[in-house]
Amino acid sequence: MRPNTWRDISGCSSVRKLAKKEERVGMAGPSGKKEKVDKAGPSGGGKKKKDVKKETGLGLSVKKDENFGEWYSEVCKHEMIEYYDISGCYILRPWSMAIWEIMQTFFDAEIKKMKVKNCYFPLFVSPGVLEKEKDHIEGFAPEVAWVTKSGKSDLEVPIAIRPTSETVMYPYYSKWIRGHRDLPLKLNQWCNVVRWEFSNPTPFIRSREFLWQEGHTAFATKEEADEEVLQILELYRRIYEEYLAVPVVKGMKSENEKFAGGLYTTSVEAFIPNTGRGVQGATSHCLGQNFAKMFEIRYEDEEGKREMVWQNSWAYSTRTIGVMIMTHGDDKGLILPPKVASVQVVVIPVPYKDANTQGIFDACTATVSALSEAGIRAEEDLRDNYSPGWKYSNWEMKGVPLRIEIGPRDLENDQVRTVRRDNGVKEDIPRGSLVEHVKELLEKIQQNMYEVARQKREACVQEIRTWDEFISALNQKKLILAPWCDEEEVERDVKARTKGETGAAKTLCSPFEQPELPEGTLCFASGKPAKKWTYWGRSY
Repeated sequence: MRPNTWRDISGCSSVRKLAKKEERVGMAGPSGKKEKVDKAGPSGGGKKKKDVKKETGLGLSVKKDENFGEWYSEVCKHEMIEYYDISGCYILRPWSMAIWEIMQTFFDAEIKKMKVKNCYFPLFVSPGVLEKEKDHIEGFAPEVAWVTKSGKSDLEVPIAIRPTSETVMYPYYSKWIRGHRDLPLKLNQWCNVVRWEFSNPTPFIRSREFLWQEGHTAFATKEEADEEVLQILELYRRIYEEYLAVPVVKGMKSENEKFAGGLYTTSVEAFIPNTGRGVQGATSHCLGQNFAKMFEIRYEDEEGKREMVWQNSWAYSTRTIGVMIMTHGDDKGLILPPKVASVQVVVIPVPYKDANTQGIFDACTATVSALSEAGIRAEEDLRDNYSPGWKYSNWEMKGVPLRIEIGPRDLENDQVRTVRRDNGVKEDIPRGSLVEHVKELLEKIQQNMYEVARQKREACVQEIRTWDEFISALNQKKLILAPWCDEEEVERDVKARTKGETGAAKTLCSPFEQPELPEGTLCFASGKPAKKWTYWGRSY
């Protein structure tokens, strides 16, 4: 069961209400509040310099700790997404799309090292194919969108829009795989999928259409499939921890939470301390031979025997961006890890009255050139119709990891001032050692963001042994580590007993790195002998 996600994080009754509020408020400035800025915008040049000081309302209108949902919505609206006129669909603006492209570049190169090849399959699925695997379609049926008309005419047979592509691709795997020399078959596609969520959607976290990659592979043996499941899961961990600076737990999903129709599911799980909710970050499934049986995917082995293949599927999506925003953002807006920031450094001139403005502008341009030549993604902001203070707030809201300021004194001393977005630390550095210093700073920012997030996550982990301790920890928004008997009925019972307005508790994953389980330890929920430690909590 999935909770009413938007209500969970915001307390708001409707995403559309927020969208209407956006239309009334306007987006002239980074706060979402109306500002005294010319309609022509920064490049229009319609504002006189004497009016610059009148620009007000910079910053967010709510604090992250006070109203998380409103805060998240405001941060997303600042150049990350735009609300679309169909509920649950969002426009990904260049600032967020660049993050997706950076992750895509990394992951695509890594899977190609594993001999995975890219392809593309159609968006549409025939009903007969979609419904071939009973457990699979039952898992996705409520979310499937159907095309029923062409113009004004009803289609004789409705066509489904893919919620995932197992049933789209596997009829052709059975055609392409004939003998053992055709294996392994490793394909991936970068595409969009549609899942017609009926709960109130949330930008990036839960939307009706989203971008993702989905890999689908076939092997001769289970051992090969098992090995790849963990290889892919490790790549997902690297995306979160090394790129997004978000700590995750690798583990196994329960039978209730595994992929519909699969043999087993592994995942990387993140946790949002502000809401006390887990997030399934990405999944790597071993499908076993179930789909091979349904779609007749067989091969002839070296001895001439007909055998069924073993299959995997694995995916991560633009949900990654939402997890990053929730984890790192603060009351000033986004904080982007340097590895995924499309602009890692912004250079801002700070001219005073009677200062050598052109000299300062030239120094800013030269600074950006030096950084760019060293492979650092840098931009200068030379707009003259905005004050330096406004620019500071604007770029802070956008989350740029490092700001460089250059004023008359800096020009005179042949130096620049750096300001870190993650902790606000300022430092004056000589221009002669600028590039090396900036590279070092960006590495420190990336490491510090991960460490801060890890410490916050660890502070939320609570180990419990009894039901009363479980309920207490759940009410305190903890990530709960509990001994469990690993029985499906017990998990369903926990869901039923904890169901409420904020959603039911469920298993998140059983971590691969298991703490010691002393002999005689009992399940916190059933009192039966415990078999493993499992993370529990509410989730998105």
